[in-house]
Amino acid sequence: MQVTETLNEGLKRKLSVTIPAADLNTRLSAKLEELKGQANIKGFRPGKVPLAHIKKMFGRSAMSEVMTDAINSTVSDTLDGRNERAAAQPKVDLPDDQAVINEVLDGNADLSFDVEYEVLPPVELMDLKGVKLNKPVVEITDEELDAEVNRVFAQNRGYTDKGDEGVVENGDRLGLSFVGKIDGKAFDGGTSDHAHLTVGSGEFIPGFEEQLIGFKKGQTGEIEVTFPADYQSDELAGKKATFEVTVLHVDGPNTGDLDDEFAQKLGVENVEALRAAVKTQMEAALASMSRQHVKRQILDALDDGHKFDVPAQLVDAEFDTIWNRVVHEIEHHGRSFEDEGTTEEAAKEQYRKIAERRVRLGLVVAEIGNKNDVNVTEEEHQQALIAEVRRFPGQEQQVYDYYRKNPQALAGLRAPVFENKVVDYVADLGAITDKKMTRAELAKLIQADEDDVPEEHHH
Repeated sequence: MQVTETLNEGLKRKLSVTIPAADLNTRLSAKLEELKGQANIKGFRPGKVPLAHIKKMFGRSAMSEVMTDAINSTVSDTLDGRNERAAAQPKVDLPDDQAVINEVLDGNADLSFDVEYEVLPPVELMDLKGVKLNKPVVEITDEELDAEVNRVFAQNRGYTDKGDEGVVENGDRLGLSFVGKIDGKAFDGGTSDHAHLTVGSGEFIPGFEEQLIGFKKGQTGEIEVTFPADYQSDELAGKKATFEVTVLHVDGPNTGDLDDEFAQKLGVENVEALRAAVKTQMEAALASMSRQHVKRQILDALDDGHKFDVPAQLVDAEFDTIWNRVVHEIEHHGRSFEDEGTTEEAAKEQYRKIAERRVRLGLVVAEIGNKNDVNVTEEEHQQALIAEVRRFPGQEQQVYDYYRKNPQALAGLRAPVFENKVVDYVADLGAITDKKMTRAELAKLIQADEDDVPEEHHH
């Protein structure tokens, strides 16, 4: 076998490879011997077919298989010998001329072909000790806890439709459709065909709910509000907006009190236990948001600390995945890039940068894991599968069967678990400072993280 390197630029490699006819013929003989043992041909006892007859019957098709196997094993051995790992499946270019291929198939000529691939870059890890991290810590205020307990109470006490003559009062639950506009232009997230709102719950921006009191079922009217200065989306913060609202239905709360009897209906002993359960739930949600923000800081630090070229093939594949989803979202909502305040070109550039960041972080995360023996256990893999199955109530069996039949999809569930374990590993080495803040401030941080780089997932 002869290998000549014809290109070595950055991560790109091109090799010219020749497998001598003698090698192919040796491989062919072994293949024919194998067929001789299996062949079931009229007039011959199994295993007793003369080799010349086998060659006449199967020669070309057997040689074609031999060629494919020879190419695959040669490419694999060559990369091993060069100590290179291909970023994706190497591309093999066979001669165009069919006459040349025929000569090879007949065992009369050497097989020459080109191989193109990109190598995975070596990853020199930054010093992971002492990465500075701020960990959001939120103390839940009594007011916030009261509001949440009341919301649970209202939700579980139940409502009854007030009928066609229903008039909106404080405490009612409404179905609404609305279109929100700023300076006469509809804005992202400001439109709904059927939203639910409990009047007085503070779920919507200040002033919105109060202005609905007195509306009748079926009534359409305008509401004017100003987004709070600390609103989680900077594009909307402090802006005046007009909402055209239609009340679709009005449901009044059923009677009943927030007392121990009510708490027992929810399966807890008394109101105190209900408050404690609600607080635990709120704390778990805040801890999860806090962890998300710390993870984001770690990924940013890893991105800043590692600057190396990444294989274009991997970036292209990642970009295509993201871009297809973006285009689907835009078309699905009947919007354009201009509506989103950008152009297709600018959006492509932004998402290509995100794709490159993801690929680079994927390689860095893999390297940290490999160097430090961070592994996903079989049990953790199973837990990830169970969590995924639970996301589809009523379809558990189909989802479970899908993963059982698709080993690749099942393996894909490992990636986010592995990434989180690596992130925890880096967090343990980091210099963490607790930062006290309100729920609103933490929500704003998370929103800013997402606006800056929509993470979704890495590989």
